[in-house]
Amino acid sequence: MRIPPFSRYRHFSQLTAVFVLGAIIGSVVYNSVFHSSFDMLWASNQDLELRIQQYEDDIKTLKKYNNQQTVIKEIKIRAEQQDPPLDPVIVKEVIRKLGEDLEVLRGRNIFDIDEDSKIARNLLNRKIYRVRDKEYSIEIKTMLVAEGVLQIWIDIEPQSVASVGKS
Repeated sequence: MRIPPFSRYRHFSQLTAVFVLGAIIGSVVYNSVFHSSFDMLWASNQDLELRIQQYEDDIKTLKKYNNQQTVIKEIKIRAEQQDPPLDPVIVKEVIRKLGEDLEVLRGRNIFDIDEDSKIARNLLNRKIYRVRDKEYSIEIKTMLVAEGVLQIWIDIEPQSVASVGKS
């Protein structure tokens, strides 16, 4: 029985190795592109879900108080830009949680906002929200009421481990 010489198949094995290596590299590149596009889609979805929830709350309030001109019908929260900027998903989640806390101001008389804003500032200023296992504190910079819309500008800061221990 004769054994064929393997030197004849050396070229074939190199081609197979290059093909397999190319398939692995190609799958890694495809997977990274897929995950980056999925992350963008997920962030966009989170933004749209937040907007839908705010719009549903606004519609409910507008239906309830459509004949009254002096009540807070809508609450808009805006986060100020920071250096370095925070992840947009984290900012949106903090805004959503703050919106839930401020929901008690909906339907209140805008002429009584002075009392309500002092209460909101005292309760919510430097409040800590937990998002993705990290803590973020907020600082209310400005509150403005115009035409039934309460607009709030906030500053979001990540809590460092040292400042959490001091509190």
